[in-house]
Amino acid sequence: MLTLHYAPKTISVAVAIALEEVGADYTAVRVDFASSEQTQPAYRAINPKGRVPALITPEGVLTETPGLLEYVAPALVPGDAFAAARMREVMAYLNGTMHPHHAHGLRGERWADEESSFADMKRKVPERMADCAAYLEEMLPTLPFACGDMAVVSDAYLYVVLSWLPGDGVDITAYPGLVAFQSKMRARPSVQAAHDTGMFG
Repeated sequence: MLTLHYAPKTISVAVAIALEEVGADYTAVRVDFASSEQTQPAYRAINPKGRVPALITPEGVLTETPGLLEYVAPALVPGDAFAAARMREVMAYLNGTMHPHHAHGLRGERWADEESSFADMKRKVPERMADCAAYLEEMLPTLPFACGDMAVVSDAYLYVVLSWLPGDGVDITAYPGLVAFQSKMRARPSVQAAHDTGMFG
């Protein structure tokens, strides 16, 4: 049995999608960010970083979405080395570039102390996220696997990140490839389950 600690609208939802996709036996435990539950001793005993996701496994606790996705769905990692590297390239871009741009609009205190700095970072978010969306629009057709078929775990990661675009001031309809990807993914039972349980808010 696996236990996933998640918060709605966060990247932890990607792990839930992957768990659903492979039919894993798991329990989802919501972490209440509104009450700062992630900063409390009980949760920090699970994940000292005070972040989600955290996955309790028979072997111990795992954190960090890219690693969790490969752990829960190893069959969704390409056997071909090049294809696997491209899949990880997508996740690295989402994790190291796009996610921080998004977070600058919500959690500016991670990078600065002055309120004026928070406002400046927030103003920049639509531009930076639009740049990322444009890059992904060009990148997806070059990948050695069909995006949106959930043949690779990076699809779950990408689906959740794209769900943030409206809140970040980006009109996703400007990127037809991303819209098509979202539509294919939204039809999958694993994604529907995440929506049905309120994980997207």
